[in-house]
Amino acid sequence: MIFFRVTQNINIKTTDGTLVNYFKLKIPSDMENSTIYITTYDDFLDLKEIFLKVDKDKYFAKVLNEDKIRTTENFPIELGIRNLAEYNYRENFKQKFFQDIKKVDIYKQLTSIKKDEVSIAIIGRVGTSISEMVSSCTALRILHKKLKEIYKNIKFDMYINASNNSFYTRDKQIYETQDYINNILPLSITSKKLCEYDYFIDNSISINFLELDSLNYVDAWLLKFGIDYKKISENEKYNELDISNYKVQDSLKKRLKELKSKGKLLLFHPYSANINKSIPQNIAIELLKSLLLKAENYIIVSTLLIDNKIKDDRFIDLTKESKNINDFMYIISSMDRIITADTSTFHISDAFMVPTVVIFTQNDYLKKIKYFKYIKPIFIEDKSKNLSKFIYDNDSLTINKFESWNKLKVNKIIKLLDNF
Repeated sequence: MIFFRVTQNINIKTTDGTLVNYFKLKIPSDMENSTIYITTYDDFLDLKEIFLKVDKDKYFAKVLNEDKIRTTENFPIELGIRNLAEYNYRENFKQKFFQDIKKVDIYKQLTSIKKDEVSIAIIGRVGTSISEMVSSCTALRILHKKLKEIYKNIKFDMYINASNNSFYTRDKQIYETQDYINNILPLSITSKKLCEYDYFIDNSISINFLELDSLNYVDAWLLKFGIDYKKISENEKYNELDISNYKVQDSLKKRLKELKSKGKLLLFHPYSANINKSIPQNIAIELLKSLLLKAENYIIVSTLLIDNKIKDDRFIDLTKESKNINDFMYIISSMDRIITADTSTFHISDAFMVPTVVIFTQNDYLKKIKYFKYIKPIFIEDKSKNLSKFIYDNDSLTINKFESWNKLKVNKIIKLLDNF
């Protein structure tokens, strides 16, 4: 975490319209202060960038000595792997920084507070992408369950990056699917507010910086939280999303109801934000055509623009209906089967127990799906060779680029779908 003050009053608006207020430091001798702020390192960098754009000569965020604030009488106890002096480490080592892992036992950290109800501030997200957050929330849920064995009531308040997070609303909506989280709030948090909590967890440093990326998301975050992941049953490590409080658009609900009355629904989601994980466009189009020809028992649904030339009564484009993450989750939950590239789609579908075939292009896929019970993988090995002697890629000098993709047959995919 980063501890800082600002030189001038300023308000920052999040993507959902929430205002985060920053006020010039008052009573500097008081470390439990409503004008001393705490946030993640990444959010702090975003905030500094905003100040530069507003007025680089007027607005500054100045880092404070965290030792003075941490030793405040009411400062809460840190749970999990501790994150001390982060600003100095990150500034000195930049991207080469990896924090030494000192495994901790959360149960030993809990011994000093004896009460029925405790409040915990979670500073920062568990992951950045949808895939990471959905999976990592599993670890957060297990943490909450373990704490409930000690305390009668647990209040989790989650503070997430907000200064320049274009996905703030999306992130918030994902965490709102977790019923054990009391509130989702924007960073920064004041030292005075943090001192109202019994405990806090610092997620400012990701599991990648902790060199935990050799583990899957669930186990890595459990280790970060101070829980021995090896002692947690695999049956507890399932994804869970609750969208019962989400108000579905009437048009979307009606459309899906009509489609389901005509037959089984199959979502085809071939593209990822990462081009290396996506099914190549020409392959995706051919797969779609083959699905329409051979998967006669299914109505094929997509929320992506695949090929506007394909006109078929059994191919339904729901791109316009899928306006946000909640819409997308609702669509997935309504499917009978799913075919997808390596995207958040299969993390969500597993939470709703929808049988899914995933086309992977990275050989660490078994780590990703270790605890997934509704996923069947197909691995496409990259056999392309680059003849270029330069350090940059040159597609015109790349051979065998689609060799493995051309071996992917719809019959194999359908067989996997039918054998769930």
